[in-house]
Amino acid sequence: MALTLYVDTARWRAHQQSVLQQFPGMVPVCKGNGYGFGHERLAEEVTRFRSDMLAVGTTYEAARIKDYFSGDLLVLTPFRLGEEPVPLPDRAVRSVSSVEGVRGLVGARVVIELMSSMRRHGVVEDDLPKLHAAIEDVRLEGFALHLPLDRTDGSDAVEEVLGWMDRLRSARLPLHTMFVSHLAAGELAQLQQQFPQTRFRARIGTRLWLGDHDATEYRGAVLDVTRVAKGDRFGYRQQKATSDGHLVVVAGGTSHGVGLEAPKALHGVMPRAKGVARAGLATVNRNLSPFVWAGKQRWFAEPPHMQVSILFIPAEVAPPQVGDELVAHLRHTTTQFDRMVDR
Repeated sequence: MALTLYVDTARWRAHQQSVLQQFPGMVPVCKGNGYGFGHERLAEEVTRFRSDMLAVGTTYEAARIKDYFSGDLLVLTPFRLGEEPVPLPDRAVRSVSSVEGVRGLVGARVVIELMSSMRRHGVVEDDLPKLHAAIEDVRLEGFALHLPLDRTDGSDAVEEVLGWMDRLRSARLPLHTMFVSHLAAGELAQLQQQFPQTRFRARIGTRLWLGDHDATEYRGAVLDVTRVAKGDRFGYRQQKATSDGHLVVVAGGTSHGVGLEAPKALHGVMPRAKGVARAGLATVNRNLSPFVWAGKQRWFAEPPHMQVSILFIPAEVAPPQVGDELVAHLRHTTTQFDRMVDR
């Protein structure tokens, strides 16, 4: 009995192809838990569509995935002086976000990250003159801009990239390749039209692997179903059942990522009101599970265990049977499945 990720493989791969067609020269991204699919599986998919480069999050991920992908490996986390050395092949390309970092990678293949409106990391405009001497000692693969997802100030992503292209040109730095993130296909085409001699390469992960939500589905197998009456005690904490119903034990617990939720940026009155309501219910031990039965997400009977969750199904709803599978609305990037099934 397992938490299973089901993949409609033909549909999933058709979506991959649609993204590849929209973004010529795209660099697929495989980081973290491999967007819920795992590094090995995504390396296999990238090999299938013959990409020459795969982006990973860290040097440790690059070290793990190098045996599954034979092309170039772009490490997205910037190099830092004094970091722990990780043995990597020559096909590894390091991101660098400072002049000092470039100087610390003599002989290496590098992509220089520029400071975008994300304000996360990157070389600033005042440092561009210093790069002339520094890049002579490395193999420069290009520059990169990691752009924000939302632009609440009304600014324009294309204009931000064009501004940096003009700064690089004014500083007489090479413009042969620019790696970009979070641009639409039309925006990328617009940039390519204005700078035909530059190769713009979109780094894409979420849109590529998770863009078609209906291509994948998590399901947890039902392990046990137990009838309880109002007032019966159950679980680790021996709390009382608030009404008659059934306790349903389903595969999927904290070790799978069930019950884990990343903070969300809320916009508008209604989302904030819902957030307040959820927080209020949690104070009286009412937490909605990701598992669905009879058309509704069901409440946790108590906090999820390490490998299973216990749900409460009220008496008026016919319970599932042992061996049934419950759909689970889980976030791919925080979920670890027991098995993956292609269908």
